[in-house]
Amino acid sequence: MASKIFNMIFFSLLISSFAIIQMATAGDADIPSDFIIPQNVTTVDGNFFTFIGLRSIVGSNPPPTFKASKASLVEFPALNGHSVSYAVLQFPAGTTNPPHIHPRSAELLFLVDGTLQVGFVDTTNKLFNQTLQTDPRAVNLGDPNFQHLQYNADANNSALAISAFGSANAGTISIPNTLFTTGIDDTILAKSFKTNVATIQALKAGLTRAVHPGRINSNSGFRPWSNPGRNPDLKYRINPVRVPDFKSEPGFKTRYPDFIN
Repeated sequence: MASKIFNMIFFSLLISSFAIIQMATAGDADIPSDFIIPQNVTTVDGNFFTFIGLRSIVGSNPPPTFKASKASLVEFPALNGHSVSYAVLQFPAGTTNPPHIHPRSAELLFLVDGTLQVGFVDTTNKLFNQTLQTDPRAVNLGDPNFQHLQYNADANNSALAISAFGSANAGTISIPNTLFTTGIDDTILAKSFKTNVATIQALKAGLTRAVHPGRINSNSGFRPWSNPGRNPDLKYRINPVRVPDFKSEPGFKTRYPDFIN
């Protein structure tokens, strides 16, 4: 019974937020026709204007990490030119949506379940922070081009929110990824954050899953290369090993290391 009530509330909020979205800043140009048909679409019927990609979220268990499920131009081409899109934000206990920017639209966030700490920083470096709760239910506006933050501080319960955007493609610029996974020189970042290169490299290593193998030590381990933004120094390079040159013991499978640039 509780699940049915939750489903009804979820879909009611999803539908009613179309009326609210007019508060958001439209980021799309007007189109001279009723709608835009992609070149790879040959049949336009009710299915073209229907998106079911969010259906599996209703009644499902929280994901292991923060997850944003979008209904934007990429997932739902019928939105092209209509200045509207959605994102369903799932926050397991104690998780965050890393600080980010939406360059082409404001964000109107509606908290469906749980509690959520939200906020943004304006151009004067002032933080506007608020803790949203579902009793009473709350709506929060995030201005475009400002850094947003969203955090579920509850260590035991998940949170669910719906974000509406005034653009079919609001865009998302993740602040941590932009700074630490795009190849910006370690020295530049260290000076900017008034820290040392080792700290910057530790931050970069934590944001990338790619571990670059280096010199093999006496324990057959690898010395990691933690700067994916550039090629490793020559002393860390490994020459490729071919099967005829390296015969492993019978019954062992050999996996060859490779650098990911």
